[in-house]
Amino acid sequence: MTKSRPCPICRKPRSEEFAPFCSARCRDRDLASWFNEGYAIPGPAVEPEDELRDED
Repeated sequence: MTKSRPCPICRKPRSEEFAPFCSARCRDRDLASWFNEGYAIPGPAVEPEDELRDED
């Protein structure tokens, strides 16, 4: 039998409805962290000038 992993935010048991989270609150907290740049995907640093050049 495989043990289910806990909610990545609060460590409570996951809910099928909100998987991989336990509730809408934890799901929303995770989304807010992405919006507020609380998470980052590793990659090379980008200078602001390079971002403007890519938009053209």
